[in-house]
This record gives sequence, structure tokens and C-alpha cells, in this order.
Amino acid sequence: MEKQDKFVPALLVVDMQEDFCAPNGSLGVEGGRELASVINELLQLPFVLKVATKDFHPQDHISFDTCHPPPNNKSFESKVMATNPQNPSEWKQLTLWPVHCVQGTPGAEIIPEIDASKFDFVVEKGRDKRTEMFSGFADMFGNRSAVASLDLAALLKERGITHVYTVGLTGDCCVKCTAVDARKEGFETFVIREGTRSVDEGESGWGAAMKGFQAADVLVVSINDKQVGRVRTFPL
Repeated sequence: MEKQDKFVPALLVVDMQEDFCAPNGSLGVEGGRELASVINELLQLPFVLKVATKDFHPQDHISFDTCHPPPNNKSFESKVMATNPQNPSEWKQLTLWPVHCVQGTPGAEIIPEIDASKFDFVVEKGRDKRTEMFSGFADMFGNRSAVASLDLAALLKERGITHVYTVGLTGDCCVKCTAVDARKEGFETFVIREGTRSVDEGESGWGAAMKGFQAADVLVVSINDKQVGRVRTFPL
């Protein structure tokens, strides 16, 4: 899969925020906070670009259970219809969540265990109350930039990035969507296994994500594999 003629690597750290980390987050993932040591190790490597993504929702985001009347407002169970902001004739179903990562709240902050000073850019996604944005590249309808603080694809291409390495939360949702979209944008894309956790580490969660990666030509690697070793020896 790797191209040997050009190598300009970037690191994407997905949604390492308080609300996604146990024990205090409203959507806390077990073991999520413990990823900090691996991610900090990667942040020391000579990636040309280091980018974090953050869910950054308004208080009335469509995915919040509190924004819908009972009885169809149960987190993880109830579903609502979201309309494409750029095409009103298109709609998709989304699952409701507890309130999380609201703009200006502690839950939206990157956890303090991560050395955030190493990030060149932070992409704030999910800012449009009308739709979800799991991926750092596009919303659930594939729309770019209008619902994020930065157009991530444009940023990476402007810097000449060829290879994207992805870590963070969660492997079966936002990491998966970000990595698959990175590949769609033409980047050679890797997910570093030690640097991600899933809500469901079983077959229906991480297992399904693995199948999605394979179908999208995204490679899951270890931090000790040659693909990461290539970054270690990259001359900035």
C-alpha cells in the first residue's frame, strides 16, 4: 500500500477530550485516558504536521437526548432524522447521545494528560447543530469545512502531506470515520492500534471497524511496526 517515492507524514489525534474519557466523561470510554502515554510518545516524533480534532457542539445539538421530547429521547436507543444542510431532500437517521463536548465547557477540552502544546492545529468539528460530524474531514453527509473550524483535507494537502497516521477515540466511531475519509482524500492512511480504544472492543464494534478499514484500504499497524519506524527516521 505504501508509496516509496514520497513520504510526508502527519499525525491526527482524534477527540481526546474529557467527555470521552472515563471516569468523569458523559461518554467516557474505559481505557481512553490511558492512551495519553502512547499519544505523547507519537507527538515527539518528527511528523510534519500534528493535528487534533475536537467535538465542539452547540448546546442545542441535534444528537443530544435533552433536545428531544419523551418518550423518544433515550440515549443510545432513540433515533432522529437529520437533514443534509446542503441538500434538504437528503436525510439520515442518527442515534441520540448524552450531552457532551459542549462549546466552552470542561468536557470539550483535550485531556490534560496530552501534551497539547505539540499540536500545530486543532479542528473543531460538530459545530453545526443540524448534523453529526464523526470524521475530522466531513459531516455525516460528506459535506466539508462548513461545519468545522478548518477544512482538514485542504490543510493536509496544502502542507504536502502524503501519509496520515490516526489515533484517539473511538476506534469504532470517530477514528474509523476520520481514517476512512483520509483514505478517500487520497492519503496513505494508518491507524495505530495502541493509540486507540473503542466503545465496543468486540466483533460488533472494533471488529466491524477493522472490516471497514480493510475495505477502505486503511492499514492498522502497531507502534512498533515499520510504518511508524519510518516516521522515527524522517528528517524534518
